[in-house]
Amino acid sequence: MKVGVFSSQRSGRAPLLEANHGVHELTFHEARLDGETANVGAQFEAVCVFVNDLLPRSVLERLRAGKTRLVALRCAGFDNVDVAAAAELGLTVVRVPAYSPYSVAEFELGLILTLNRKLHRSYARVREANFSLAGLEGFEVHSSTVGVSGTGGIGAAFCHIMQGFGCRLLAHDVVRNPACEQLGVAYVSLDEIWAAANIISLHCPLTPQTRHVINADTLARMKRGVMIVNTGRGGLLDTRAAVAALKTGQLGYLGMDVYEGEGGLFFQDRSDEIIEDDVLTRLFTFPNVVVTAHQAFFTREAIASIAATTVENITSFERGAGPIFRVAA
Repeated sequence: MKVGVFSSQRSGRAPLLEANHGVHELTFHEARLDGETANVGAQFEAVCVFVNDLLPRSVLERLRAGKTRLVALRCAGFDNVDVAAAAELGLTVVRVPAYSPYSVAEFELGLILTLNRKLHRSYARVREANFSLAGLEGFEVHSSTVGVSGTGGIGAAFCHIMQGFGCRLLAHDVVRNPACEQLGVAYVSLDEIWAAANIISLHCPLTPQTRHVINADTLARMKRGVMIVNTGRGGLLDTRAAVAALKTGQLGYLGMDVYEGEGGLFFQDRSDEIIEDDVLTRLFTFPNVVVTAHQAFFTREAIASIAATTVENITSFERGAGPIFRVAA
């Protein structure tokens, strides 16, 4: 098939080419697929997209009017695609449901330890020959109560890691994961997590029901000084509410590998430009906030797995046989 690969950074091309083995004709585009580039995408039988490509009905209609019949996501989430519209238009949408859950879970642990022990601040100080310990005090993660929203592959891997720290684990999910229950994870309501957790981790998919699951109301019901880490989707957290809670001290630590306004910013070098997003730039002013650029998935193992599944999806669609991870409307 002729495949247009969008949001394609140079680091991600080699794994796709290696997994492809010359089977499909891959054309790489650094630009994301959205309303401005939909006509380019329509030239391909399949478009291969990532987390910040935008495929609402208007874009899908333009793709369908051209040659496109398949939308292949190089990620697990699909909130950036109007799946119902795709089904109506006869477009097949596929995704990568799992790749390397420990890649994300391990990165999240890194965020927790960085925030708690102020590693980011200590690193910057020492490079300027400032060896003071003032303001660097942390707490023992051991015996902390950790709340986990979403216990799929990544959430379960995170629970396994935190169990090794001797944490009390509370979780919420619409479907209980037996592997988590075997670890001793207690499934409770979100309200119970808000009230009891010292650390809250977000792993649930972004849906209309989970959008801004962390908001002004839920933040007010949490323990003062709570730590929140989000490696799921930016829209799970109401960032403006988080900023307000940081200013009062209600929110004690915030780690974000995703941001609800990251489209057009993340995966690009903006160092020579003025960032116009006032909320994001406000976050940079807090010493107890760490923002990373959607890199939790970014390991050799995960990239290779994503590439292999993506090519497998495309090949299965073309042949009309074989495993295919279809997104249902």
